[in-house]
Amino acid sequence: MKSFIFLFIFSALSYNLFAQNKRARDLGITIGVLSTGKLNAITDVPGVKVGHTTLVKGDSVRTGVTAVLPHNGNIFQQKVPAAIYVGNGFGKLTGVTQVQELGNIETPVILTNTLSVSVAMNAVINYTLKQKGNENVRSVNAVIGETNDGWVLNDIRGMHVEEKDVLNTIQQAKGDGVQEGNVGAGTGTIAFGFKGGIGTASRKVPAALGGYTVGVLVQSNFGGVLQIDGVPVGKELGKFYLHDELNKKVDGSCMMIIATDAPLDSRNLQRLAKRAFMGLAKTGGIAHNGSGDYVIAFSTDTSLRIIHDAKAPKQTVSLLNNDAVSPLFMAAIEATEEAIINSLFAAKTTTANGNTVEALPLEKVIAILKKYNRIKK
Repeated sequence: MKSFIFLFIFSALSYNLFAQNKRARDLGITIGVLSTGKLNAITDVPGVKVGHTTLVKGDSVRTGVTAVLPHNGNIFQQKVPAAIYVGNGFGKLTGVTQVQELGNIETPVILTNTLSVSVAMNAVINYTLKQKGNENVRSVNAVIGETNDGWVLNDIRGMHVEEKDVLNTIQQAKGDGVQEGNVGAGTGTIAFGFKGGIGTASRKVPAALGGYTVGVLVQSNFGGVLQIDGVPVGKELGKFYLHDELNKKVDGSCMMIIATDAPLDSRNLQRLAKRAFMGLAKTGGIAHNGSGDYVIAFSTDTSLRIIHDAKAPKQTVSLLNNDAVSPLFMAAIEATEEAIINSLFAAKTTTANGNTVEALPLEKVIAILKKYNRIKK
């Protein structure tokens, strides 16, 4: 009888563990060697705010909007240094050429589904034009990213995202913990054949090297052969690209946003953005033909803000030299890898349009990681 009670209690505890603790570190998985920020989220970078609007309607709508704000002020009037790296260009990211040309971002960064980019763009333009101080603005470079959630879970042709949803997402953005999984722009996404979604993570560079923070947020919707901390989990589960007919299609996308408080200009921010793609590769992503994989990176260092219509013809800034950026590269790789894994761990099984996409089977994953000695037994 005592054995039965013990087994019942153990099973209940085990169920609660897998039902509630959905982040990699909650289950004993430690990716990389650098320390995380307090929240292990992009919002560990001072000033950064994140908002979500999740749209779940009937049996056919599973989509949403996610917003990332570099700071709490008027972003158009106080632009931030930025860069964009295109890993695979099958996507609809607006504002790319101006960011590449001028090296800054002047609006919140919005993530949504493919056919809602235009709606989101209009919303961000209207939001910017109506901000106090922008009464004479006649050009707005809205940065809107997307992944396609319309293959299985969302009625994407219905174009259910409205301008009010985007505005609400921006207005309720917060600088605390970030919801992950089936939220915002990750509501209807799929990754590695399992339910994908929003994920985030952060890394702190050692104090002796500046103590800077690098935070990453991802919208995972892509495929390949899933690896977790170097372990071939997808292969062990028998679910991966080219394994069978059901898993040959891996089109999708992965949007990655990097924030840092390190004093980096656009040139070194682009170098930082390139490293995020290495983090994606470490999870087993293959940047399939139809996958739009983009990295948007920006610095929140207040001394580097670009003042709109600045009166002075020169700006004096202090920047990290090239050698000092290497620790940030490592931070970006680790945080991107963990953010993608977190997006999978937090996601829940979803049914829509007569289709069911299962969440990653965490109990099986933990057993596999123990087999490879990644988690202590």
